Amino acid sequence: MKNLRSAGRVLGATVVAALALAACASGSTSSNADNGPITLTLATFNKFGYSDEMLAQYHKLHPNVTVVQNIAATSQAAQDNMFTKLAAGSGLGDVEAVEVDWMPKLKQYANLFVDLTTPETKTRWLDWKTQAATVNGRLIGAGTDIGPEAICYRSDAFAKAGLPSDPAGVAQLLTGDWNNYYSVGQRFSAAHTGVAWFDSAGATYQGLANQYHNFFEASDGTVVATTNPDVKNAFVSVLNASSTSSAHLQEWGTDWNAGLANGAWATMLCPSWMLGVISGNGPKIKDWKIANVFPNGGGNWGGSYLTVPTQGKHTAAAKELALWLTAPEQQIAAFVTTGNYPSQVGAYSNPALTGATNPYFGNAPIGQIFADRAKAVSVTPYKGVKYAAIMQAVQDGLTRVESKKQTIDASWAQVLSDIKALS
Repeated sequence: MKNLRSAGRVLGATVVAALALAACASGSTSSNADNGPITLTLATFNKFGYSDEMLAQYHKLHPNVTVVQNIAATSQAAQDNMFTKLAAGSGLGDVEAVEVDWMPKLKQYANLFVDLTTPETKTRWLDWKTQAATVNGRLIGAGTDIGPEAICYRSDAFAKAGLPSDPAGVAQLLTGDWNNYYSVGQRFSAAHTGVAWFDSAGATYQGLANQYHNFFEASDGTVVATTNPDVKNAFVSVLNASSTSSAHLQEWGTDWNAGLANGAWATMLCPSWMLGVISGNGPKIKDWKIANVFPNGGGNWGGSYLTVPTQGKHTAAAKELALWLTAPEQQIAAFVTTGNYPSQVGAYSNPALTGATNPYFGNAPIGQIFADRAKAVSVTPYKGVKYAAIMQAVQDGLTRVESKKQTIDASWAQVLSDIKALS
């Protein structure tokens, strides 16, 4: 393990050094008057809602352009690919999706991306969404979605446990803080329904972390994760709850996908984009519902961007594609398909969004639910250059405890060491 960690640091240092050299190079792009047939690669991850029908519609509008979508299994896989191929200077897709947690690190190499600013799109997105992807007036990421959070739950399992099972009753039951969420979970687990309360400590920790403005880093980028008591308190509390309430299945792994398909747990922290993940992985589970509630009030988990690397051969055409995909009309279509809640201001008054329902979740009024959940978000976490790496160190620590490789104290000590090593 130690040798692997050292090898990873060497690789990371090599990538950083190569990026530093690349960042000094010209960021100019060609005019790309692509009049002949071209193929654009669109690199995404998880579920972005860009269906074959949507891409066929783009081809109809642009007969000379064929779009091929490549979908990475996880955000981490996409991130590793992004930074490795940025350093190499080639190999990236024409349009690359970026998750919000690693956008700060990407902004260090802003001149390796096309400026997506146009007069027509200057007011397209929520201000904070735009600012998070802007460097010296250059917009390097076109906002796709945001992740206002609700609670998704299995109504049959709730009823079996003797708990309210209708969305309004569950919302009332879960209104309160995280301790209330854990307490209800203990009641649920004591009923021996045969399923866990939640999927993993790691997923639950994300919900807590996103409710603090300066959780891991101060606003000047100084790392405070090792001294901020909230970080350790959240770590310990979620693991204590995990001992009786978790399925111990880390998100996005093969076992987690199988657990979701088999209904292995009863509740999930549910940012809007999770709807497509649940329905896509668990088509045979018929009792998932959505409660318009979230511990401590509200939170935003995730949200992404589309970028256009300058290393591409068709950057002008790629920019046009990225901006079309992130227009309100396409983002509303993505929301209807997978639940990815738009970051486009123009979408919020559209009846196609406000009146949207989801048949998989019992015809839940998802347009209204996630509008309410978005309004409940009161904190925008500061995410600096090291945020993603710190979160990964903490997630690794949570996994070590859930897999019974370390005690809470021993794992926390390693988390501290891993975070300090990042500097």
